[in-house]
Amino acid sequence: MIDLPKTMTAIAIRQPGGPDVLVPQERPVPQPGKGEILVRVIAAGVNRPDVMQRQGLYPPPPGAPDIPGLEICGTVVALGDNVKRWKPGDVVMALVVGGGYAEYCLAHESHAMPTAGLSPIEAAAFPETFFTVWHNVFERGGLKPGETLLVHGGSSGIGTAAIMLAKNFGARVIVTAGSKEKCDACRKLGADVAIDYKTEDFVAQTKTATGDKGANVILDMVGGDYIARNYEAAAVEGRIVQIAFQGSPKATVDFRRIMLKRLHHTGSTLRSRSVPDKGAIAAAVEANALPLVEEGKIKPVMDSTFPLAKASDAHKRMEASGHIGKIVLTV
Repeated sequence: MIDLPKTMTAIAIRQPGGPDVLVPQERPVPQPGKGEILVRVIAAGVNRPDVMQRQGLYPPPPGAPDIPGLEICGTVVALGDNVKRWKPGDVVMALVVGGGYAEYCLAHESHAMPTAGLSPIEAAAFPETFFTVWHNVFERGGLKPGETLLVHGGSSGIGTAAIMLAKNFGARVIVTAGSKEKCDACRKLGADVAIDYKTEDFVAQTKTATGDKGANVILDMVGGDYIARNYEAAAVEGRIVQIAFQGSPKATVDFRRIMLKRLHHTGSTLRSRSVPDKGAIAAAVEANALPLVEEGKIKPVMDSTFPLAKASDAHKRMEASGHIGKIVLTV
């Protein structure tokens, strides 16, 4: 066994508020339970749900640590009972239910994967976004080769992952983004059409780009007035998949569009899903996306890195919305 310290540095949320409420604290090193591995964290991804948790808008599910952080890369240092797949010394990337902003973090063995040749910083940016995209675009949205995917927030971590996966599985991709620089970055990644939502109408542009047919699948993290506009931009038999509400979770919508176009509007969250649910998504990502990583066809788009103690600066970067791709903390 590896000798482990009793305490570790973790980033705590002192109280709900702005980025400055994130403070380093000494915490006990967690002990792995049945089916869990303890990982010495090398890097941890920063995601919108972390920002919402810090603001007091997204409390951790029951049993989850209050430390933010939903994805990590690091070295396995201890095993709980019944762990079969991993051994101390293995380097893994993992989706976690919380606790990533720390020197040590627990993960369920079925939510961890090999790093497939990614650097630790890239690997820390992989699980949350690629799990989310695979489940929502392909499993819930049923995107097929030859179909058109519309992604809102194309330059975000989720958006960049969606562009790469959809293109590699033979789909056409339209994105919305908030500047010329972000639109250019999306096109460079493979987006067929990039719409600046600040100066262009995405409904009209999507219809023009699809010969008036509309998008077969729409991945939306905005909500609010985008909900009704998505119904207009969707193709007949279109699937709209809701993964977040950066606008409002409420909208006034003419639901006749659902009937006339035979639309499906679905959605999901990842963090509160059961261990077996997330294990199944992990297995699907490992089977379908990791081979593309190993072949060098996809990898997370990196924006910036910050040391763990500067987590507040990482959150400021995310909230300024200037980033393209992923922000990562290094431990």
